[in-house]
Amino acid sequence: MSKVIASITTSVDGYITGPGDGPEYGLGRGGERLHYWVMGGPWTYEGGHDFAMHGPDKEFYDGLVSTMASGVVGRGMYDAAGAWGGTNPFPGTLFVLTHRTADQPAPETGFRFVADLETALGQAAEAAGDGDVGIGGGAGVIRQALAAGRVDELVISTAPVILGAGKRLFDGFDRDMNLQVAKVYSSPYATHVRYTVTK
Repeated sequence: MSKVIASITTSVDGYITGPGDGPEYGLGRGGERLHYWVMGGPWTYEGGHDFAMHGPDKEFYDGLVSTMASGVVGRGMYDAAGAWGGTNPFPGTLFVLTHRTADQPAPETGFRFVADLETALGQAAEAAGDGDVGIGGGAGVIRQALAAGRVDELVISTAPVILGAGKRLFDGFDRDMNLQVAKVYSSPYATHVRYTVTK
């Protein structure tokens, strides 16, 4: 049975970006440290980077995306990532939650703009078939999906850094939820925990 899996990386103090996130500095000032695990080590916006994860980080990522068949992200994440160079790098169609749907990119890019969460999740589930639907952020999209009871699994990668400022994953979230630890991976760059959401 297909699942909805929300995944994101945070700092130890719960931030998903440093201050000043956006197209110039996608993860904010200092926020690139959150994704050392993705790049296989330290990198900077100015110095460029390669996608070279390895060891437990790659094992975690490969396992996570192996069942994904479509995804949902917010417009902020899409814009901050520079639309991933104009082509969806993830499995299946990526549904972008946005109130600005008029600038819909061409279908061959792999992106589809959708105006509300329920529609995005419905279309993503249809596109995924028997596969899983991934929710990749930002924080607001994950909070909305959790509050709506639509998340089956919450995956949090915690980077060993304290940012002190930026955008928090659970800022303003007031739900009481039980989670069950399903699997844990750890590397020098992150501890990845897959939680089953108890419903």
